[in-house]
Amino acid sequence: MVDDLRLLVSEDGADAERIDAITGYLRRELDQLDVEQVSSLPVGESPEGTRALEAVAIGGLLVTLGNSAHALGKVINVVRDWLSRTPGPVRTVRVELGGDVLELSQASAAEQQRLIELFIGRHSGEGENSWPDAAKR
Repeated sequence: MVDDLRLLVSEDGADAERIDAITGYLRRELDQLDVEQVSSLPVGESPEGTRALEAVAIGGLLVTLGNSAHALGKVINVVRDWLSRTPGPVRTVRVELGGDVLELSQASAAEQQRLIELFIGRHSGEGENSWPDAAKR
């Protein structure tokens, strides 16, 4: 399983600078996982005549999962835990994998758990309880 997971972070009322800052906090947590890479999400090629720096999406992260069957579950766990520890304005993380989308924000813990299990089950090929801590949450 080598897939790229796209994460898009948003926060109600936040400007681009704030979104960039909170995305950096999440990225630091994701960098601790056993995934191939966590990088800024590119939005395309730089316009002709500009320097060759890659344009990136504010609030966007690209996580290369690698071959670990449990990497997706670990990333989702980190995102959910990160969201639960952050009081204040409503934050949302949009998770995209293979054309499938999961949005995590203000759903109850039970609703989030069920959505996460369905999402991971569709992408792991091992069933909805194949990821770490599935039975504990």
